[in-house]
Amino acid sequence: MTVQQGTLYGVGVGPGDPELVTVKAARLITAAPVIAYHAARHGRSHARRIAEPYLRPGQIEEPLIYPVTTETTDHPGGYQGAIDEFYTHAATRLAAHLDAGRDVVLLAEGDPLFYSSYMHLHKRLAHRYRTHIVPGVTSLAGATAALAQPLVERDEVLTVLPGTLPRDELARRLADTDAAAILKLGRTFPTVAAAITDSGRDALYVAHATTPHQHTAHVNDVDPASVPYFAIAIVPGTTAATQPHSTNTTTRENAGEIGGESVGEVVVVGTGPAGRDWLTPQAAAALADVDDLIGYGPYLDRVPPNPRQTRHPSDNRVEADRAAHALDLAATGRRVAVVSGGDPGIFAMAAAVHEVAAQDKYRHIPIRVLPGVTAASAVAAAAGAPLGHDHAVISLSDRLKPWPVITNRLIAAAAADLAIAIYNPRSTARPWQLGAARDLLLQHRAPDTPVVLGRDVGGPGERITITTLAELDPEQVDMRTLVIIGSSRTRVVQRADGPAVYTPRWVPVENEPVVINRPN
Repeated sequence: MTVQQGTLYGVGVGPGDPELVTVKAARLITAAPVIAYHAARHGRSHARRIAEPYLRPGQIEEPLIYPVTTETTDHPGGYQGAIDEFYTHAATRLAAHLDAGRDVVLLAEGDPLFYSSYMHLHKRLAHRYRTHIVPGVTSLAGATAALAQPLVERDEVLTVLPGTLPRDELARRLADTDAAAILKLGRTFPTVAAAITDSGRDALYVAHATTPHQHTAHVNDVDPASVPYFAIAIVPGTTAATQPHSTNTTTRENAGEIGGESVGEVVVVGTGPAGRDWLTPQAAAALADVDDLIGYGPYLDRVPPNPRQTRHPSDNRVEADRAAHALDLAATGRRVAVVSGGDPGIFAMAAAVHEVAAQDKYRHIPIRVLPGVTAASAVAAAAGAPLGHDHAVISLSDRLKPWPVITNRLIAAAAADLAIAIYNPRSTARPWQLGAARDLLLQHRAPDTPVVLGRDVGGPGERITITTLAELDPEQVDMRTLVIIGSSRTRVVQRADGPAVYTPRWVPVENEPVVINRPN
């Protein structure tokens, strides 16, 4: 059966106030199976924020994260090459939904065809798919409304200018028109302000029009360091201004994709210790971008499903097989995310991927590792700051290293008086090792040494238990628990909101060990 292609909707959501979204736009946003939007690398999207009241549970979201905004790039094609590649890949992602029969609403701040990112995808997709444009209130309209200032009247001519023009060109155009609106401010503001002065004109300023953060002023009264990109300078016409202001190239060519060479990639992503709130914007962008997701089943469950992507769940003890699977897929041109809980570089998949990728047949495949919030950091933060000074991180699992190695490392950390974060403390197959580690450490630490047990931090079953080394009960611990054992200087303070554990950042000089061959 042939699947009917979906429709691409370019939907303008206005300049900021959700109540300025049109009735038609609101209806389409609520009904659409797929919502796409652009965002900077921090992951926050102005367009999504405006549309949020109209979203519903279960919709597929496609955040399109710019690889660069104003910073430099090492892309071989420079800034424009990076942006062109981004738009090509973004079009590929949306095309996958359209080919599967899913309608896509691509949100655009203001109006989709007025200095909007939407038009770059429109050019790449409109000749292949049904396309419908829903106009929106422009930033220009929002700004003049915020000023309560008529802009043009009768035969006056309005010129819309980008602030990115050279100073001389801006000044010339301002001098030659009746009224003007200058967009794309931010870093361009000093040049724009100078051009306004050069032209002999007077201008007003609006930032974040129609939002709770709206600010209006005279251009001469604005601090250039405070100007956001979403600001606009307004030069009213003389007739209208009858009242005062109220103050590496990696494109691909697979089935259904657009142009380019077949080049895959493996990105190893840390999801943090729990749900979406612990995911970094960088990791979220990578997860949204890939074709395939590989990982231990419970970790994959933290990533919202997207039918455009293929998921490959596996057991927790097949790290090498999982890494090889990811690399094999990448060798065919796929973009693959290997998903780890916490941070992928700490007892997790980053090392496994690089171990397998050391084989000659995989050395041409690009690999990136994106960090995540570690279990140790999450538990330490929940308890206070028990890792506030030098500390060691040790796994009690003897699946990949013998138990004598573990005991030697515990003894060394204890002798150095380091706080110790213990991963993989106790499992059904290894019920005795935490007790043995406790008994070993009691030979070097006082019985009242503070111990923190953190289970499921960030999740619905979060539990923080503060005890002592002598009273540490292994029966309270499982594989979802991280154990922090304090140093001799770790303290527990009773506060109004409960106990806090911290390790001071300083050590008295008299406690400093003798160092041989200290450098000058």
